[in-house]
Amino acid sequence: MPDPILKVTDLWKNFGGLSAVSDYRLELPLGMVYGLIGPNGAGKTTIFNLLSGVLKPNRGRIVFNQIDITDFRPDQVTRVGLTRTFQNLRLFPSLNVEMNLKIANHIHLHYSFVASLSNLPGFFHSEREVQKKVDTMLDIFGLSQYRDELATNLPYGLQRKLDIARTLMTDPKVVLLDEPSAGMNTGESEDLARLILQIKERFHLTLVIVEHRMPFVMGLAGIIQVLDYGSVIAQGTPEEIQNNPQVIEAYLGAGDTIA
Repeated sequence: MPDPILKVTDLWKNFGGLSAVSDYRLELPLGMVYGLIGPNGAGKTTIFNLLSGVLKPNRGRIVFNQIDITDFRPDQVTRVGLTRTFQNLRLFPSLNVEMNLKIANHIHLHYSFVASLSNLPGFFHSEREVQKKVDTMLDIFGLSQYRDELATNLPYGLQRKLDIARTLMTDPKVVLLDEPSAGMNTGESEDLARLILQIKERFHLTLVIVEHRMPFVMGLAGIIQVLDYGSVIAQGTPEEIQNNPQVIEAYLGAGDTIA
């Protein structure tokens, strides 16, 4: 069996006397879609912050693509191929859609400052390649007509799509999606689920999705982890999770969202 693209062992994070994440473990196979569910305060976003370098663990190890990234900065994590979205959008609201995408690709630019000032061939080649990527993303995400629109002026659903498109500009292998359907109506969330499956196949992505909307995550994920107070209390296929008595009692008894 091939090594997992992301392996997390014995991960802990404390804030003062509060343990937000306790002995978290994950072995993420290449090409898999993992779901991460649990109530508010269960530790889902804290785990994303640890995996992406925003927070440093008190204990544990994070290995991505056979590279120990436990102590990497967020930009270093992104550079090796692991990127994420945020529950609260982090777009550049005063820049247009196209510039939001171009900025995300900045970590992969190879021309020097001198080359850009001197209009050397390397600069023009890199700029052409970036523009091709931008045009591709605009087309895939249905944003072509909005390329000159300020990000802040986009409808909320399109801002969510722009946020995901921006992560793909970094050429990731693994994408962590934090509440991607937050604020969307049912039709918008169903459209987004189809789009996520499309980009997963097109760009050969491995995904981890934090989500409160049960039909959304159940329809996308092959394996789901359930968190409670920073610990994994269940893991399995959507069918196994739906039929797990502990999960039903704790999370699914109130309907199709996690209370």
